Amino acid sequence: MGRQRRRHGFGLALGLCITLLTAACSQPAESGRSNTGEAPRISIATGTTAGIYYPMGGSMAEVINRKAKGVEASAETTGGSVQNLRLIAGGQSDMAIAQSDVVHQAYHGQGEFSGKPVKTQTLMVLYPNVYHAVSLQSRHDDLGLDCFGDIKGKRFSVGAPGSGNELATNLVFDALGMSPDKDIERQRYAYSETARALREGQIDAGSWVVGEGHGSLRELEATDALHLIPMCDDEATEVTEKYPFYNKHTIKGGVYSTVKKDVPTLALWNVVAVPTDMSEERGYELARALYENVATLNKVYEAGAKYLVLENLTKSPVPLHPGVIRYAEEKGVEIPDRLRP
Repeated sequence: MGRQRRRHGFGLALGLCITLLTAACSQPAESGRSNTGEAPRISIATGTTAGIYYPMGGSMAEVINRKAKGVEASAETTGGSVQNLRLIAGGQSDMAIAQSDVVHQAYHGQGEFSGKPVKTQTLMVLYPNVYHAVSLQSRHDDLGLDCFGDIKGKRFSVGAPGSGNELATNLVFDALGMSPDKDIERQRYAYSETARALREGQIDAGSWVVGEGHGSLRELEATDALHLIPMCDDEATEVTEKYPFYNKHTIKGGVYSTVKKDVPTLALWNVVAVPTDMSEERGYELARALYENVATLNKVYEAGAKYLVLENLTKSPVPLHPGVIRYAEEKGVEIPDRLRP
């Protein structure tokens, strides 16, 4: 997620965002307090205001404040997935929206969290983020960007420093035996900066790890026809074999008005991470409130509506929280042993 806070369209109604975020900050919880001894107020780490994590976190807080007993929530702006897991580790956040690759590395003490594993579990599985390697049609006509490997030697933005976007891009490079230090002229721009640099001819391509139809990409193609660089089949196989939390994915032609053909790429799921010391009772209450009110969450990101179901808990990159396991099993959902703490 980028660090700038310039507003971008998400395909959302402005009034809805204002309503949800205002409610998240000001609506009191229902009467009745948890007897677990945990603090009644919790913080949800989200992302910048330029991404979907922030309005999604605001919607979650609004649901919790109306429907969960004994807890009040607020959504906080952050730098994105990597920072969010660090906030969980430091006890500064109680829930964190993050990409699966970041959660996986945090849990295992790898990559950005080398030697410092984070005690975390998954409370919810949300929707897949899709890897977009984005250029402009005019640059593709000149450079021939037919597969991801064709970005070698090109000017490429990997994402904002420390963002989940940069981590995802680094993992893709690693799986393909490429180096962002040596194989490209690397830039580290947030989404809005990447779009501007593309328009102004300062870079050849850049990465967006976002839900399909992201507002900043729609804004970009309003002025310039997009070219989405395919992750060719052998490339996608290499990535998914090394990092199984990635899945092969196809962006259908027409999702973006200037991209008519299907584009093969990768996807990874977004999850809600919580600390392992969250009580089972609180985890159960949060899971119950959120999963029983997914219609409210889906208003924020309609494209993700088909994914926000209990059955997709099996997509979690780390063990599930005992509270959501209890809730899922009450609803008849089978949880595999590998996802039990």
